[in-house]
Amino acid sequence: MATGLDFAEYVQEKLSGAGKIRIKKMFGEYGVYCNDQYFAAICDNQLLIKITEAGKKVIPNCPTAPPYDGAKSMFLIEDLENRELLEKLTLVTCENLPKK
Repeated sequence: MATGLDFAEYVQEKLSGAGKIRIKKMFGEYGVYCNDQYFAAICDNQLLIKITEAGKKVIPNCPTAPPYDGAKSMFLIEDLENRELLEKLTLVTCENLPKK
């Protein structure tokens, strides 16, 4: 099931305190960028954030799942209401991903 634009925009709004959040349509789903750095995907109406060691400290025991068959697993974010945690995880993740 492809993600609807309404859900993608909802996620974008929830992450907005972390920086300039942009969603980009990709293969029927969405890539999520913070300050022009790709860090997450929205697939099947679920938010998945790249796993980093720093992120594991922010959200220990978070379930993981691949965004699509054959992809690396990512954090599967089940609680989209905790804006503070989402913003912190976004910031920590982006700080710890390789820079372009």
